[in-house]
Order: sequence, then structure tokens, then C-alpha cells
Amino acid sequence: MLTLGALGFASPWLLLAGLGLPAIWWLLRVTPPAPLLVRFPPAFLILGLRSREDQPARTPIWLTILRMVLAALIILGLAEPVLDPAAPLRGSGPLVLIVDNGWASAQGWERRRQAWKRLLDQAGAEGRPVRIAATARSRPDSPAALSDPLRAEDARKILRALRPVPWSADYDALRAAVESVTVDGQAHVVWLSDGLDGPGAYDLAAQLQRLGGLEIMTGGAASAPLLVDPPDGDGGGFDVALRRAGAAGTRTARVRAVDPDGRVLARGEAGFVAGETRAGLRLDLPREVRREVARLHVEGQETAGGVFLLDDRWRRRPVGAVSGGSTDADQPLLGTVYYLERALGPYHDVVPGDVAALTERELSVVFIADIGKLGRAEQDRLSAWIEQGGVLVRFAGPKLAQGADALLPVALRKGGRALGGSLSWTHPARLAPFSAPSPFVGLDVPGDVRVKRQVLAQPSFALDERTWARLTDGTPLVTAARRGDGWLVLFHVTANMDWSNLPISGLFVNMLRRIVDLSRGVAGHDPAAALPLLAALDGFGVLGDPPAGAAATISGPAGEARAAPGSPPGYYGSDGARRALNLSPGIADFAPLDALPAGVARSSYAGGAAVPLRGWLLLAALLLAVADTSIGLALRGLLRPSTARLAAVLLLVAAGPDAPSRAQTGSSSAQPADADAPALRATLETRLAHVLTGDRRVDSIARDGLAGLGKVLRQRTSVEPGPPLGVRIEADELAFYPVLYWPVSTLQSPPSERAMGKLNRYLRTGGMILFDTRDRGDTALGAPAGTSPAARHLRRLVQGLDIPMLTPIPRDHVLTRSFYLLSDFPGRWTGGRLWVERRGGQHNDGVSSVVVGANDWAAAWAVDSDGRPRLPVVPGGEGQREYAYRFGVNWVMYALTGNYKADQVHVPAIMERLGQ
Repeated sequence: MLTLGALGFASPWLLLAGLGLPAIWWLLRVTPPAPLLVRFPPAFLILGLRSREDQPARTPIWLTILRMVLAALIILGLAEPVLDPAAPLRGSGPLVLIVDNGWASAQGWERRRQAWKRLLDQAGAEGRPVRIAATARSRPDSPAALSDPLRAEDARKILRALRPVPWSADYDALRAAVESVTVDGQAHVVWLSDGLDGPGAYDLAAQLQRLGGLEIMTGGAASAPLLVDPPDGDGGGFDVALRRAGAAGTRTARVRAVDPDGRVLARGEAGFVAGETRAGLRLDLPREVRREVARLHVEGQETAGGVFLLDDRWRRRPVGAVSGGSTDADQPLLGTVYYLERALGPYHDVVPGDVAALTERELSVVFIADIGKLGRAEQDRLSAWIEQGGVLVRFAGPKLAQGADALLPVALRKGGRALGGSLSWTHPARLAPFSAPSPFVGLDVPGDVRVKRQVLAQPSFALDERTWARLTDGTPLVTAARRGDGWLVLFHVTANMDWSNLPISGLFVNMLRRIVDLSRGVAGHDPAAALPLLAALDGFGVLGDPPAGAAATISGPAGEARAAPGSPPGYYGSDGARRALNLSPGIADFAPLDALPAGVARSSYAGGAAVPLRGWLLLAALLLAVADTSIGLALRGLLRPSTARLAAVLLLVAAGPDAPSRAQTGSSSAQPADADAPALRATLETRLAHVLTGDRRVDSIARDGLAGLGKVLRQRTSVEPGPPLGVRIEADELAFYPVLYWPVSTLQSPPSERAMGKLNRYLRTGGMILFDTRDRGDTALGAPAGTSPAARHLRRLVQGLDIPMLTPIPRDHVLTRSFYLLSDFPGRWTGGRLWVERRGGQHNDGVSSVVVGANDWAAAWAVDSDGRPRLPVVPGGEGQREYAYRFGVNWVMYALTGNYKADQVHVPAIMERLGQ
């Protein structure tokens, strides 16, 4: 390559063609222009004929200069000029390219591609052979090796297919392969590094120096990859820890929790301070939503290390139950663990057994009922298990009251305390409301729960902070203490009905579920079994199908497997019990590449790239050639547009860009109008409709909610609605829709007077509107102002609407039994009251035209394209979703059938009057 300052030429010998420019100048000067052509007939020849005595005999000087510039541009373009060319390769041997393709190289992979393209272009221009090697193996059977000498184009094809892999580089294997390599002359060696140190990195650099001068390219600290370590999960979210390689400077990173469909459930930010390599953050999530988290992802980190997959160990929590009393199959209600199994069975796998057998299994929580003193071996087993993250829950009883071992959160008084009875002045005690730091905060305490007996804790300074629940007299009911990574919890009453009626209350179920949520989950598989690969992470951290031909398996206890070519990170096992293999647990040493042999040159990927000018020069030559041709035609008189062509062009320009399409399709009046299309669709089949609010998220949930409700209607009733429709109350006709679902959004403007008139006509002629404020508040239109922003906005929306007096729905209202028998009407939320028209009016035969609520029913009904629920339902889960569907069915049947079941509502009164 010939270099002239900041300009270089890849084919400088073509510049010799410039020596012919004087000859081209002379030829252009002596060549006369083409003769002027005059059109026949002779009349035009006579009228337009002028004296041509000044006809030039040579080409004009300005045209000659234009053509000389054209020829010069072609010569310079063919010489392949380059702006800011790179320095020539060192040495006389081949170009040796070492490319890091481990997991960390995915961060900034495009910069590596641009770097090797520049180097290969330079090697091709200098005619140097190329030898390439990747530091990470793509398969277990692929050896680490330096390629044979290749042409630059062949090396480019190989590198074009190279991709980052989701495991670490193997520098030791490549160093061993390079030891036996010899090259002709001194090679120019470039290591495109990911900037991370690793076992054998120093030795590999020293071995590469033997081939020639070594240059290592790295990225900046701000773009260095990050690692997500295993999170610490509890019932309220995740504590996430991040790692970086270097400790210099400050840096922030955002982490998001994502569900299996890619929806972001939570987002948090962590900040690295100068001198620290670790940073943490807290992701707070409701307990029901926490179970939906599938992975944690660092935003902006497109690597396998920036993703942490969550499996059943973070969701599935099998529990063990140990009974200290005898179990009687004929009298199960007297068993010590009967109520425990009934309370936990719908949510977790309950495994009965003894302490020795249960500690050999992978369990989250162990419940022990009425065992006073455990054996020393049992205490040691349980203590070690609790230290590793287990939760031990003990229940009191006659045995524990007489004497206890040391495996308790608090010291106990011997004998216990009786509350109530024929020989006692006291009465059974009630529970006090829960307060922080108890995990039971937020649970409602039923007024009918009574405690007749309890074991008492010895007073101590730590007793108050270890008390999770207490009676109204202040004595502890539940105490707990942290042990290592686990918890030790004691209920001061029995697990059955002997000492209290707590085990038969709903509060007991919720308390146990809160305690189980504090534990760590376990993988649902046999630890000794070999698990097949279900889905794999690629080098960019994208979860997909296993690679073609992959037969990877893992086995052994959780935490022992490591990401490698034979076991890529991803999900293993079966769809029913998946185990996640992540990259970060296998990376202990995470440090920057600092220690290098003397003489190694460092450079950055941020260096300026050479800019080829060949294309721009040839494009300029082409434009000049077009201009020269046009000038030649004009001089010969052949470029005069006719008047008709000019008029047509002007007409097209004046008509605008829509003229061709209008010309092809004809006038709009000839086409059928599309305004009636929704009405035509609504008349062909029953359609559920929702009011479009202008809030995309709200409208999307409303559409998917009515689609899910329509599916349930088709499965369970004779109603077969078509796909739901969104209506604009300002423009669309409402009379075609039997019901309207109106989700209240504060972004929606109040309707105009014209729209209010349409709504009033719709309500007077039999239509029904369900207003849903979606905020769990009191949505009564007559309630005091200020209950919630959505309720206040609802009043603004319906101001001017002819709505009758509303009242909370009576227990015997037709809507409570139009299809299902219902006493509550939950949606995504529960607790909000449902309001209907007050009875007594003759409007619409007594059928309420307006229903108002706040439980966000569409969110509970909403399904995605695969028919799966879109949003979680709290606090009742899928059972609550079923009742939400039942309310939707009752609502539609009530709207379609009116009061035909009103007589059935009064059947008991009618039968009583008849004396039957």
C-alpha cells in the first residue's frame, strides 16, 4: 500500500494511468462537437434556420475540463484510495489472529468483528497469509488449534461464522496447541481479547510472543461484562448481587425480573462504588408475582453471564412433616399433623417421615409437631440443614411443655399456661394484630380465633424482636430466630385443635404459606439422575432450543454442575421439573487482564477505522458521466421536451403523490364505506364490546379480557360470542352490543354532549354498561368524593349520564344467580363492592342497566394468544380467577336474559305463602 500522509492507495500502480491525461486532453480539444440536428419538415427548417458561421471547431474548454475530471476520478477510484489507513503489519510473516469467543466476548462483539475485518483487509492488501484461532471451543470434541495459513478471504469466511459461546475461554488448551507451531519470518500477532483474565492467559500471551510482536486489543471499563450471582429469594422478592471484573471508578446497572413470556415484572438499579467489585439491589415483588419470575437480566448486558435463570428451586417448595404423636387412621382429626397437611397440601408437596429420612431429601421446610426433646444426632442434622437455608417450624404440645431441647428460637418455661376452663378465672385469648418485623403483617386476624393453652417464653431482651405473633395480653404466640441462612420458628400452640382453634381458620393457612415463602426452593428431580437439555442460552444470553445434535446432560446435586461445551447453561430435566444451569456459579476468578509479559502492546477497539474512498469516487464519476451525456444531448438539440410531456409532468406534480393511486382505484365515492364494517360484524353474531379509552395498555387488557370471557362462555353456556370489539363512543353506533365493558382510565377525556346522548339512548333501550375503576376502592357514584383517583374520574366521565340510584348488590339479586350461585364478585383484586340499580323501578323490567365495581375483571379474564392468563390474580390465585370468570358469565347471562330468573330468586317466599 502506498501512503501519502492521511491517504493511502491499495492499488497504487493504477495511478500510472494518470500519465495518459495529457493525451486525453489533446483528443478532447481537437474533437469537434457533434453537428446540430434540425427536424424536418422544410417549413421549420426555413423558419428556424440561422447563420452558423460561429459553430466551434473544437470542444468548449469547460466541457473538456469536466471530462478530464471524470477521467481522473475513474483512475483514482480504481487505485482504491483509503482515508486514515492503518499502519502496515509488522514483520514479514503471516498475520496471526487470536479471537476471544467466550461468554464475555458477546459484550461488544460487533467491535471485534470490525477489528478483524480491518486487519484482514490490510493482510489482503499486503498479500500476507492469515492464521486464526478461537480461545473457546464450540463443541466438546473440537480441539483448540491454530489454523493453517489461509488467504484473507478464506479467513474472513471462517470468522464470519464465529459466534460467542456461553462458557469461558480455555487458554491452557490453546497455549498447548501454539507450542508446536512455527511460522516463516516474524508474524504480526493480534489478540482480540474480551478484557478478562483467566487460567493460562499469561502463559498464552508469552507463547504468542514467540511467533512475533504481540498486540492485545481490549474494550473500555465502562463496557466490561457483568455477572449475576445466584439471588437470595424470600416471600417479598429477590436480593440480587452483581459482580464486575475491575474495581476502578463508579458504575450503575439496572436489573429486571422477567416472566416466561418476556414481560418485565420488576426493575431495580445497583451502583458500583470505586474500589468495590460487587453491588447489590432489592427487587420487591408480591408473593404471587414472585413465583412468575423466570429470569433476571442485566439491561445492556447481552451475555450469558448477564442472565440468571430461575427454576423450581425458586418456586417449588416441598415440605416435610414429623409427628410426635400417634397417628390414628380411623380418627384423622385427632392427628398432630392432619391440619398441617390439609393447609399445605393444595400449595406444596407434603412429605411425612422422621427427621433422619427427611434431612436426606431436598426440602424447603420441615414441620415438627409436639416433640419435646430431639436426639443429639437429630439436632445436629437439623442444625446443619437450617444453616444451609432450611426453615424448621416446631409446634408445642404436652411433650414440649414438659421439657424441651435447645433447638428453639427462645427459652421456654416449663408447664405452659392454661386459658379458660372450669377452674380458671381467665378466658380463651384472642390474637393481636400483626406488626413489623413479622412476615404476617397485612394478614387479617379473625375475631373468632381463640387460644386455650400455650407454652410461655422466658423473658429476655431479644424476645420482642423474635416475636412474630402475640396474643392480646402480649404473650408470644409465634417466635422465630435466624440461624445461618435459615430460620427456626416455634408456634406456642399445638398443630391440632387441642390448644386452639387456629388450625381450622383461614389465617392458619396464610401464616404457613408466608413461612414457606421465606425458604429456598429445591429442584424437583432425582439428584442422581441424568437430566437432558431442554433449552439452552447462547453466547448473547438468549434462551432458545438446544443446538442441533446436542445431547448434553447434567447430573449430581444442585450447584455442582458447571457450564462447559458439554453442558451449556440453560434448562435441564423435564417440563414438570426443570433445573437451571447458570454460568456465574462456576466463575470464581473474575478479574481484568492486567498481568502481561513485558513487550506486549495494548490497544483499544475504539481506534479509528480506515475509510475507503473508492465507492465515493466512482459514484462521483458516474454522476459526471450522466451530466456529460445530458450536456451532449442538449448541444445537439435532442433534449427539448415536448409541450405535451411537460404539461403531463406538471399535472402529476400538482396532483400530489396520491394521484396514481386515485387514478387506479377511482373516486372514493365509488368504493363501499368502511364506517359500517364494525356494525355489520356485530349484527352477524353476538359481540362483547369494550369502550376504547385511549390508554393502550388498558384497552389491550380489556380486549384480551373479553376474549378470555368469550372462550369461557362458549365452553360453559349456549352463548357463542364472536371476537370482542372496541368501540369509540364518540363515533360508533352502540345499539348493536348487548353489553359494554368500560375500564376507567384517567387518561380518557369526558364524553361530549353528543356522545352522552348516545349513551343515554343505549341505556334506555336495554343496553348494559359495566364500569370498572380497577382500583379495589369504593366506586359508588354517590360515595363521598376523594375515595380514589379512578372513582373521582368516573364521576367526571358520567356527569350528564342518566344513571338511576345505585345500591350495593343485595344477596338475592338476580345477578348473583343468573347462571352460578355467587356471594362475592372478585376480579384481579377482591374487596371492592359491586353497585347495581336500586329495585322498584320499571325501567328495563327491573334489570339494572348500570353495574359499577373496582375489582379489575378484565385483567382476571385476560388471556394471551396461547390461551394462558396474562396477569396474576391476588390474593386468591387461580381459585379467585375461576370466580372472576363465573361473575363474567353471570353478567353476560343477566344482560341477555333479563329478569327471567327473578321468580326463582323468590321461590322460597312463594313456597312459604303456598304453605308447602
